[in-house]
Amino acid sequence: MSGFPVLTTILLAPVAAAVIMTFIPREEGKLIKCVAAVGTFVSMALSLYVYFSYDTALGGLQFAEKIPWIKDLGVSWFLAVDGISLPMLLLTNLIGFSAVFASWNVDNRPREFFILLCLLITGVMGTFVAHDLFIFLLFYEVVVIPIYILVIIWGSSKRVSKEYAGMKLTIYLLIGSAFLLVGIIAFFVKSAGILGGPDMSFTALAEAGKQLSAFDQTWLFALMLFGFGSLVSMWPFHSWSPDGYAGAPTAVSMIHAGVLKKIGGYGLVKIALYFLPLGAKFWAPYMAVLGVAGVTYAAFAALAQKDLKYIVGYSSVSHMGYVMLAIGSFNVIGINGAVANMFAHGVMAALFFSTIGFIYEKTHTRWIPDLGGLARQTPRLAVAFMLAALASLGLPGLISFIPEFTIFIAAFKVYGGLAVIGIAGIILTALYALRAGANTLFGPPREDYDHLKDIRGPEMVPLVVLGTALVAGGILPSLLFDMVNSGAVPLMTHVENVLKIGGVM
Repeated sequence: MSGFPVLTTILLAPVAAAVIMTFIPREEGKLIKCVAAVGTFVSMALSLYVYFSYDTALGGLQFAEKIPWIKDLGVSWFLAVDGISLPMLLLTNLIGFSAVFASWNVDNRPREFFILLCLLITGVMGTFVAHDLFIFLLFYEVVVIPIYILVIIWGSSKRVSKEYAGMKLTIYLLIGSAFLLVGIIAFFVKSAGILGGPDMSFTALAEAGKQLSAFDQTWLFALMLFGFGSLVSMWPFHSWSPDGYAGAPTAVSMIHAGVLKKIGGYGLVKIALYFLPLGAKFWAPYMAVLGVAGVTYAAFAALAQKDLKYIVGYSSVSHMGYVMLAIGSFNVIGINGAVANMFAHGVMAALFFSTIGFIYEKTHTRWIPDLGGLARQTPRLAVAFMLAALASLGLPGLISFIPEFTIFIAAFKVYGGLAVIGIAGIILTALYALRAGANTLFGPPREDYDHLKDIRGPEMVPLVVLGTALVAGGILPSLLFDMVNSGAVPLMTHVENVLKIGGVM
């Protein structure tokens, strides 16, 4: 496929599906869903091709596409992948394809729902393959509008209103992006002076960052940390996240937890750390402290919840705290752990939310005291739920174990006791995950649920796709870590070189 614009095709496949759906009568719900499934399947299949065709021994940017666009600003349509961005691209498409089938029973305006879902998936994908800062921001902002509409129209109204959840989520995203935009504009202006002209490619901006003073890097990194950190749901800027999950429809919860948060972690690694290593070095201990605070606080909050979506919502905040701790460790082991854990958590959280969505469809409740014994009536659904729960607590043999173990090694080498506190979060995770599974699936079966039908047909797709990724990543961790390491090593080599130039190392 040499010369074929595979990354652009991956981005445009869901857009093409959305365009086709606009011409399908809204009464043809099944046809609309099939078109959405085909569009997301094409993106997933091509992402798998790119993933397994990527040369990890060579590393660096591959499958690059660059076309000049806005010359006065130095903007190009520059798409490429490396060992850090490619796992995130694959993750997006695994979840996006699964999300279509998790929404197979949507009957309220299905055409509009799946059009917006395809646009949302495209926006998220674009942030991971863009290698031009303007293109990255463009896709970042594309995400906000579809997710807001999807929540306020198709969301849930149980504990919080869907309008409240959608507005809160959107406001937090916009506030974070405002700080991020200020930092990026300031950095771009300074870099243009250093480079002798505007250039918004990542590689050029990273070279310009080498020549910035430690003071400039520190305050610029602080703005990016707040912008990207709020998207990661970094404590204490996390409160939008559980409410956003609870109010969102199943597919949006899957994408939100699975990949939307990962844009924040990816941005911290691929943009903030890459461009501003001296600033990252200064703020690293603070990131580690906030990460551990998020791990412990959110784990205790999850223990207090009785709504299944809120449990997984706070669980996601806790797991992303590990990512912040890993980035704050400021070494190649930590970056490997951070990226691998983002992939692992994305798969696990998406499977979790898909099972909760099916439970809600069948029982009309997410309230744990009203559930129990569902494993008797819906055994396949119970398998999916427990697979996600066991992955959440880091069971060896599933995808989360090695990334979390890697993070703890990286953090312990640098922070010691702080890492021990973070490790203790695993105990709390086991408590709320196993308790939720026991109270929802096991115990005496309820007679009023005897009529329930197990997941079948299209509903099995999330279990098959995401469950396979959970198991394969645990049994063959090299499939993920060889890829991530090919991107983490050159990144941290660049960071260490800048630190030496700045006299920090």
